[in-house]
Amino acid sequence: MARSTGRSGRTGAGEGGRARLRRAAVAAATLAVAAPLTLAASGDAGAAETAWAAGMRSIVFARYDTAAPVEDLYTVSPLGGTPVKLTHTPTVSDVMPSWSPDRKRVAFLRYGSDGAIDGIWTMAITGGDPKPVPGTQGASDPAWSPDGTRIAYSKPVGGEREIYVTDLDGSPNTRLTTTAEDEHHPTWSPDGTSLAYSRADASGHSRLMRITLSTLAQTPVTLAGSQDWTPDWSRSDWIVFSRVDSTGFAHLYAVRPDGGGTHRITSARAHDKNPSWSPDGRRLVFTRGGTDDADPEHLFLVRADGTGLTQLTTADSHDLEADWRP
Repeated sequence: MARSTGRSGRTGAGEGGRARLRRAAVAAATLAVAAPLTLAASGDAGAAETAWAAGMRSIVFARYDTAAPVEDLYTVSPLGGTPVKLTHTPTVSDVMPSWSPDRKRVAFLRYGSDGAIDGIWTMAITGGDPKPVPGTQGASDPAWSPDGTRIAYSKPVGGEREIYVTDLDGSPNTRLTTTAEDEHHPTWSPDGTSLAYSRADASGHSRLMRITLSTLAQTPVTLAGSQDWTPDWSRSDWIVFSRVDSTGFAHLYAVRPDGGGTHRITSARAHDKNPSWSPDGRRLVFTRGGTDDADPEHLFLVRADGTGLTQLTTADSHDLEADWRP
């Protein structure tokens, strides 16, 4: 893959100038089909689709193109249409968005044109009232807790990145991991008692890990020697992630938090990354890109069983790091 998988994932291949700056700015590290996910009873298919559409919520994502000096945040309906621009910052880039559980604010990473990370901010869904989260300079991968009181993130400590959690006012700023590897992209369990994240070692491999907040006990979810990135934990207790598998492409996979039931969801000759669950856990939004940094990257939707693939954005741009409104 020719460019970063976003949200601190990469595949290890070379990147173009802007992609290199973006990767440096977020200190990125480098993604046999079993039974599909068990969905709720389908009943009448048409009625199910109507019910889903009625309960849909917006998707927020980061966009950049070669003509723009910075990246901004946009929202788009799961049914498509023209994306709405949320941020208009001519001198800084806004990336890695995460919806608050009450759907009133978005957390995101802000960095300057020189690649210096300003830290994590929050803002109203209208794009106004921006506020920095104290103590998060250099951080990335913000993830809002299910109760809306805390944000987990990845932050450099010496030569490695570790997982932290903080209240919105920046206190306490609590370090959760202490390892010789790089920890990236935390995602909360539905009950808020655990986090899953990706751990990258010195060889360039990455596996999924799980940490229990009350004890700080860490448990592997996927195997060592994998290329597993950007997990997202659903309310139905599945973790979706992006894996570079034996095909050489990044595909979406799902796994139970205990490591069971691992199976592939997508299988195209393309790179699929940055997956995010729909609020009902029945669908995913993700970025699909080509093998060259110049290729556009678009948002796609897919059902949790791998069917119903739909392209959501079509602009000649890079659309990344989507988060589906809770």
